[in-house]
Amino acid sequence: MQLKKMPRRKRLSAGRAPLILFLCQMISALDVPLDLVQPPTITQQSPKDYIIDPRENIVIQCEAKGKPPPSFSWTRNGTHFDIDKDPLVTMKPGSGTLTINIMSEGKAETYEGVYQCTARNERGAAISNNIVVRPSRSPLWTKEKLEPIILRNGQSLILPCRPPLGLPPPIIFWMDNSFQRLPQSERVSQGLNGDLYFSNVLPEDTREDYICYARFNHTQTIQQKQPISVKVISAKSNRERPPTFLTPEGNASHKEELRGNVLSLECIAEGLPTPIIYWIKEDGTLPINRTFYRNFKKTLQIIQVSEADSGNYQCIAKNPLGAIHHTISVTVKAAPYWIMAPQNLVLSPGEDGRLTCGANGSPKPRISWLLNGVPVEIAPDDPSRKIDGDTIIFSNVQERSSAVYQCNASNEYGYLLANAFVNVLAEPPRILTSANTLYQVIADRPALLDCAFFGSPLPTIEWFKGAKGSALREDIYVLHENGTLEIPVAQKDSTGTYTCVARNKLGMAKNEVHLEIKDATRIIKQPEYAVMQRGGTVSFECKVKHDHTLIPTITWLKDNGELPNDGRFTVDKDHLVVADVRDDDGGTYTCVANTTLDNVSASAVLSVVDVPNPPFDLELTDQLDKSVQLSWTPGSDNNSPITKFIIEYEDAMHEAGLWHLQTEVSGMQTTAQLKLSPYVNYSFRVMAVNSLGRSLPSEASEQYLTKAAEPDTNPTAVEGLGSEPDNLVITWKPLNGFESNGPGLQYKVSWRQKDGDDEWTSVVVANVSKYIVSGTPTFVPYLIKVQALNDVGFAPEPAVVMGHSGEDLPMVAPGNVHVNVVNSTLAEVHWDPVPLKSIRGHLQGYRIYYWKAQSSSKRNRRHLEKKILTFQGSKTHGMLPGLEPFSHYTLNVRVVNGKGEGPASPDRVFNTPEGVPSAPSSLKIVNPTLDSLTLEWDPPSRPNGILTEYTLKYQPINSTHELGPLVDLKIPANKTRWTLKNLNFSTRYKFYFYAQTAAGSGSQITEEAVTAVDEGKTAGIPPPDVGAGKAMASRQVDIATQGWFIGLMCAVALLILILLIVCFIRRNKGGKYPVKEKEDAHADPEIQPMKEDDGTFGEYSDAEDHKPLKKGSRTPSDRTVKKEDSDDSLVDYGEGVNGQFNEDGSFIGQYSGKKEKEPAEGNESSEAPSPVNAMNSFV
Repeated sequence: MQLKKMPRRKRLSAGRAPLILFLCQMISALDVPLDLVQPPTITQQSPKDYIIDPRENIVIQCEAKGKPPPSFSWTRNGTHFDIDKDPLVTMKPGSGTLTINIMSEGKAETYEGVYQCTARNERGAAISNNIVVRPSRSPLWTKEKLEPIILRNGQSLILPCRPPLGLPPPIIFWMDNSFQRLPQSERVSQGLNGDLYFSNVLPEDTREDYICYARFNHTQTIQQKQPISVKVISAKSNRERPPTFLTPEGNASHKEELRGNVLSLECIAEGLPTPIIYWIKEDGTLPINRTFYRNFKKTLQIIQVSEADSGNYQCIAKNPLGAIHHTISVTVKAAPYWIMAPQNLVLSPGEDGRLTCGANGSPKPRISWLLNGVPVEIAPDDPSRKIDGDTIIFSNVQERSSAVYQCNASNEYGYLLANAFVNVLAEPPRILTSANTLYQVIADRPALLDCAFFGSPLPTIEWFKGAKGSALREDIYVLHENGTLEIPVAQKDSTGTYTCVARNKLGMAKNEVHLEIKDATRIIKQPEYAVMQRGGTVSFECKVKHDHTLIPTITWLKDNGELPNDGRFTVDKDHLVVADVRDDDGGTYTCVANTTLDNVSASAVLSVVDVPNPPFDLELTDQLDKSVQLSWTPGSDNNSPITKFIIEYEDAMHEAGLWHLQTEVSGMQTTAQLKLSPYVNYSFRVMAVNSLGRSLPSEASEQYLTKAAEPDTNPTAVEGLGSEPDNLVITWKPLNGFESNGPGLQYKVSWRQKDGDDEWTSVVVANVSKYIVSGTPTFVPYLIKVQALNDVGFAPEPAVVMGHSGEDLPMVAPGNVHVNVVNSTLAEVHWDPVPLKSIRGHLQGYRIYYWKAQSSSKRNRRHLEKKILTFQGSKTHGMLPGLEPFSHYTLNVRVVNGKGEGPASPDRVFNTPEGVPSAPSSLKIVNPTLDSLTLEWDPPSRPNGILTEYTLKYQPINSTHELGPLVDLKIPANKTRWTLKNLNFSTRYKFYFYAQTAAGSGSQITEEAVTAVDEGKTAGIPPPDVGAGKAMASRQVDIATQGWFIGLMCAVALLILILLIVCFIRRNKGGKYPVKEKEDAHADPEIQPMKEDDGTFGEYSDAEDHKPLKKGSRTPSDRTVKKEDSDDSLVDYGEGVNGQFNEDGSFIGQYSGKKEKEPAEGNESSEAPSPVNAMNSFV
């Protein structure tokens, strides 16, 4: 037995061990498999009130099922309808549906009537409802002559519609001749009956085409009434009046409505001013979720009305002159409705059962029973049947008890008819659910396993899990009446095979189903709220985690609909990207992840923002001489609140096209009171500002020209300065056109001497910025004022400023000039100030001219360039820095004003004392031998005194760059060459050399050099090739510690082999062969020639030593090194010191900071690598 799905579920009571469902025989709905014998059941039929289109064939439906298949018959208006006798009527094969062919011939009205269908087989007969067939009708309006309506302004008016009666009733609306709906309001509205009500008329209500239209939806036709003409005459005075009701009439009325329908109550009032309608329910409240107001609150509607909505409803009409009310008494009646309709009953022989027909209504319906379409009172008796009002009780039924029973519940408002069969069968259980059905369920959700069954007697149901499982118990399972097993919260361990077993006294049936539990789909990265400026690009991310056996599909929605079909929207695996964002892109974007079992979603809102739209509708009001009110309408804020408005103005008269800031106001304001200046042709514009910036300017307002007035201000920056000794130049910053306040702008310039008793001298000049007063005394203070005026009048009295007439050169030189020598480079000068009157101008300071005139040491006079120092203001002393020591200087002092310098004071001479000398100009190391080095130098370029001696300090440097003991040596001042003897051979030395005067020691110069290699200790090494003091560059290593010792031990036995090895090593390390001719004859391809332009090696490098020389470490070819090029740091030892060597390693290079080319015999000069690196090349 298969049970229909029920909304309720049943659990076994506590204490029962197996979870077995005993379904009672009084069940709610029952379907018998169609392969079993069963009475007919009506499955489809036409509606009770069947309105047909007379232009189409009539189709009356009647479908039924049963076993054996039922046969069909019809009655019309209570008598048998013989289908075979009417050629226009046919019945669909295997069905009871009738088709009446009225399109070929015949009329629909001929077949109007009440039809009923009967479906019959050997087990009984089922009947349909009484189907009332009526053709739809859309009649025309009756012709009538409508007189024009003439009434005074303020009167009330009702325009009647009175549409023809149609089937079904038409929909009414009012339009004009242009098929435009007439506007309705609280004053003018359409009533439920279709009439047009005017609470009071206005002159604009005058028209000749008030037309009422009736639309008949069933036939898709529209009928119209003759146009009504209305003319409203204006009255001089409209007398106001309190409200009165146009509909309904009187103080009370009654309304009856059927349960389940829409209750519509209407009150329309007239009055002047137009009344407002309010609704209340006496002794109750209006249902919140079912109450609606229509037609400007003139209609109250309550949907799904019930008996509880009965009562008194009151409408109240109010205007300032009074109020009236009307009470509508509402009664809700009810056509019959089911409480419990009878259900099919399947019994096995000998069982008991009952059919119940539960119906209600107002008034209460009458219940009658029929058997196979015949009143049960005249049907054959059945001892197993007993009728008790709305219930039929069956006991000990037999197969002959099978039949179809009809329950009819009726009252004055309608009827209900239900068929329910009693089918007596003896059938063993059968499972209707397919075997081995696979159920897939998401974890932590309910799992419902179906077990549709049938059997008579009604089987019991048990569920088992696994092959040897026991019956499932109720602690975690629920068994529904239709056999479905519910697992309320399915877990991973719920996976498995479940068996449903159905049993009755005639047998047993079972079925296996399978359950799989899947992981829920989750959104682990949800899209987030975004704010994006118009034109930008926004991205929403949506990452999904799902069961590996399920394939999700990701769908993006916008505002719960599809994304726009626009190339700006792109979707990839995890992202939605919206490019070039527009205003209409704002909204809610939802990511939906769907699998076959579940779906999840997450949403985010996109707010599209931008600078505001410009304001519009600028208007100038309250126009006064010096103020005006500007109002505007803000544009859209584009989702970012407007914080302020910027108001700018243009002066079309003086500065057309140039906009200036007028003021700023709050973003909440839409008006501003603006202060104005006279004689300006104003235009205004407004810009809105939000957090993203300012809008474009609005359109300019209308122009507003203010009246002329005298100037409010005078020129600024007034000054009086003379350009010549006998004039006074008065200048000022003129007023601009906006400040002129009127036409004819001029300036009144006035002046007089400050210390005299003269009257003001004045002159009026045009709109200029300068006036020159001639014939003035030299540098005399003047009082000056400049006043603006125009054609209307003068500006306020101007401020007085002080100026001076022109300056002349000072007449007197400073006196008593004397010098105090502070040290060898600094001297202090003092002088007496000149009299103020002799300055003849603004004192700017004193200027000292000084120059070096004679050298104290050589006593030969040379004229040098003069130096100048200026001391501001009235200072009477100053310092002269940067003097040269041991020098002869001359100076004088002059006073300076705005015109220039005065005469010079008498020259003063002073001498600077000795100072410490500069470093020697150069230091050269020449003629290196095994135990000596010769030093040559040039004296300091700036001895700064008389040299007394030189100091030479030097110390050796071993192969690990450690410094040895320091030797200090004094050399007479008249020497420029010195030879150091008794030095160690093949040893590097560092030298420190400086000069001294009586004032102390000067700056030092440093250098390094290496003594020559002992030739007797290096047997087998070719002799050096020395020419004109020039040495061949060589890259050698310190063989004194390793290479030469090995060569010495092997010299006798392996002389030839050693020579080959040495040649090979030197060739690969970049060295030179001792004889140039051998190089030319046997050129090694790995050794590139030196570049002729800079004396450096070409592109040669080797794998063991390819570090570039450090900057500044290479020695130029003139073999001199200046002090600023030397470096005392030990970091560069071994790499940064570059001397030149003969091929035997003897040092012949010279250090110098200047790089020049020197002629050489046989070889060109080159920059030599570090001697330590050169010696290490032998290792």
